[in-house]
Amino acid sequence: MSSSVLSPAGRLRGHRPPWLSPKVFRTEALAGLVVGLALIPEAISFSIIAGVDPAVGLFASFTMAVVISFVGGRPAMISAATGAVALVIAPLNREHGFGYLIAGVILGGVFQIVLGALGVARLMRFVPRSVMVGFVNSLAILVFLGQVPHLADVPWAVYPLVVGGLALMVFLPKITETVPAPLVSIVILTVITVAAGIAVPTVGDEGELPSSLPVPGLPDVPLTLDTLSTIAPYAFAMALVGLMESLMTAKLVDEITDTHSSKTRESIGQGIANIVTGFFGGMGGCAMIGQTMINVRVSGARTRLSTFLAGTFLMVLCIVFGPVVSDIPMAALVAVMVMVCFATFDWHSIAPRTLRRMPAGEITVMVVTVVCVVATENLAVGVVVGSITAMVIFAKRVAHFADVTAVTDPDGSRVVYSVTGELFFASSNDLVGRFAYATDPDRVVVDLSAAHIWDASSVATLDAVTTKYAQRGKQVEIIGLNEQSADLHGALSGRLSGGS
Repeated sequence: MSSSVLSPAGRLRGHRPPWLSPKVFRTEALAGLVVGLALIPEAISFSIIAGVDPAVGLFASFTMAVVISFVGGRPAMISAATGAVALVIAPLNREHGFGYLIAGVILGGVFQIVLGALGVARLMRFVPRSVMVGFVNSLAILVFLGQVPHLADVPWAVYPLVVGGLALMVFLPKITETVPAPLVSIVILTVITVAAGIAVPTVGDEGELPSSLPVPGLPDVPLTLDTLSTIAPYAFAMALVGLMESLMTAKLVDEITDTHSSKTRESIGQGIANIVTGFFGGMGGCAMIGQTMINVRVSGARTRLSTFLAGTFLMVLCIVFGPVVSDIPMAALVAVMVMVCFATFDWHSIAPRTLRRMPAGEITVMVVTVVCVVATENLAVGVVVGSITAMVIFAKRVAHFADVTAVTDPDGSRVVYSVTGELFFASSNDLVGRFAYATDPDRVVVDLSAAHIWDASSVATLDAVTTKYAQRGKQVEIIGLNEQSADLHGALSGRLSGGS
């Protein structure tokens, strides 16, 4: 059978992985190396937030990246230890001990698998574009603010190093893109500081690097209902925060690469990765937007190989090249992250020309999302509040589209009320006052041909209208219901009052 008539499954089995191409492999490998380098100080800082040894965060970043590269739904996305997850699970370690933290990570992974199987990823369709833009912009702001501590109260030499690193990443791509500019910047700045003996903060100053691979084990906690009740709230919060950040990041990468990914598989994959991470003594994690942007937007990676190699390089760099990695100046990594901030921020969204054309409601939602994220340092909070704000604005806007017009027959024996628009809790509330109950003739027709009933509130409103006319001895006929509206009205009409 020729390849042209093979089934999709047959073509898939015979498909050559794109990373086998030397050019693609080089891009993916170099991207993974850059991300692996950038992950080290981040993982150490997140370990500090969680109140655990730096090795715990580094192990988590290693296992999360490696596992998700096989089981995740979004190629080229980077998952590792994150600040959001660290903030959620830190109280477990602080109040109950490290064993409870690990047990919470494992249970959080189980919750993510369950939520993924239940279709939580489908909720992403309710996240409006304005929230997505706010998410991206707030993330860029948070990443930038995270670099500020590395620029305060430091030797003066840090500042020219950061500027030099930024200059390299801006101008080198104009000459060649064979090697990722961030990697060149890190190498050159490291060579300069070591060769010249410049005393500046280094990766080694952030914490001690591990000297061996993690080994699997069980959390040191009693297997009782009391333990379960203790860790469950933290585990569930971790699951929700991790999925929210991962799915938002996956959606962003989909847009950047103009490709589609399975959000359900990503949700389940995040759970599997966290379970594995927990059994290997890691602190858990989720998708990392900053590192993902380094991988996808800055380095040009597109396959799972870069994700796998990011985790692999992380451990190799720590165990084999620990002394060398420890000498990397933090200024080099700060420059990389600042470049990521500028590349991530949607500058078009705040351009005066865009703001003049954008509806006020859309701008409000974007600003609310950014303010909430920056104020709480929690991306999930910003996305939820932004989405709720968007829904409220949408409901208020749509509510004005419902209208009622009345036409009385020439002989005065009947009046026909034509209702147009979408009838739901916000638009139907004012409907009762749009009818002339006392002066209308005995026959009243409510024509809903140009309307749609969406909820019980609208059915209750129509019941109230009918009741008010009935109290005056007048008959109401409702016509023009479409199929869905008729089904909902038939199922609920007359059954919504307390006495029914």
